[in-house]
Amino acid sequence: MQAPWQKLIGTALDCRPNVGRLMALCEDNYELLARLVPGLREMTGRHVAASSGHADLYLEILQQSRFTTVIHLTYVFDQGDASHSEPDAVLRIYHDARQLEVVELRQSDAVLSAMPLYEQPGLSNKWQLNLFIGKWLAYCVATGYRFLPMEPSPEDAELADMPG
Repeated sequence: MQAPWQKLIGTALDCRPNVGRLMALCEDNYELLARLVPGLREMTGRHVAASSGHADLYLEILQQSRFTTVIHLTYVFDQGDASHSEPDAVLRIYHDARQLEVVELRQSDAVLSAMPLYEQPGLSNKWQLNLFIGKWLAYCVATGYRFLPMEPSPEDAELADMPG
């Protein structure tokens, strides 16, 4: 039996990376993000999405321009007096090309930056990072997370209520 996220990312798991397949994977990831954050182009600030029985998912708009958006997406786990974010991703979205690319991924205290090359080893690096993000986004969609444009995070709401 296939996991629900596997249906959402197509056949990317069975492919050897090349530039065309990487572009297709980035398109698939864009579509998944569009389902997770349908109003992304209108959003600013920080947002939280909940899914029953799962950790809250946090989204922060880092940069918004006419054709691109850069976001930070993560879970935050409380660990006593501290908190831990994982996975912790910075993603660049190209609205005109309908592509999503991984800029940086932090996981288990390791920082995995996307190499700027579209040949080996950069191509394999980009493939692995984008494949992971595709699986994660598909999982988030399948488990019911949604970010809606008019739902700021509690922190943003508190800041808006504070006297200026």
